[in-house]
Amino acid sequence: MAGEEEGCSVSKVEESIEVDVPVRAAYNQWTQFESFPHFMDGVERIEQRTDTMTHWVTKIGSVTKEFEAEITEQIPDERVAWTTLGGEVKHAGVVTFHRLDDNKTKVMLQLDYEPDGLAETVGDKLGIVKRQIAGDLKRFKDYIENRGRETGSRHGEV
Repeated sequence: MAGEEEGCSVSKVEESIEVDVPVRAAYNQWTQFESFPHFMDGVERIEQRTDTMTHWVTKIGSVTKEFEAEITEQIPDERVAWTTLGGEVKHAGVVTFHRLDDNKTKVMLQLDYEPDGLAETVGDKLGIVKRQIAGDLKRFKDYIENRGRETGSRHGEV
């Protein structure tokens, strides 16, 4: 990742949440990338362009960013990993799904990112990204549990 370059610092966030749905339902919902704006603050739109490519539009405050992300690994009901490609947004992550019982799943998200500019660096130091991810996972939990089922499925492997 670009954070390996001199003068760049990579931050890491790990968060998890338990959701009261089977592992397959949690995984299936997470892979419906175009539904992310329903539970992720700041995500305006995601377009799934191919099995492995997504285009993101985010807006935090008055700052809008667009970027491409590539799914680098996808194992049904277990994990999805991705990395951004080029541009000003630099992050990579993985989300894993752990069966706790027939109707309970632990969703774990790990994100490595490179803050862009002073505002993002200060926000990172204040824990804003960590709180945002924790909030996104809570909204994901509410979204999937309140629906009672996933909005679709994508079980291909990458």
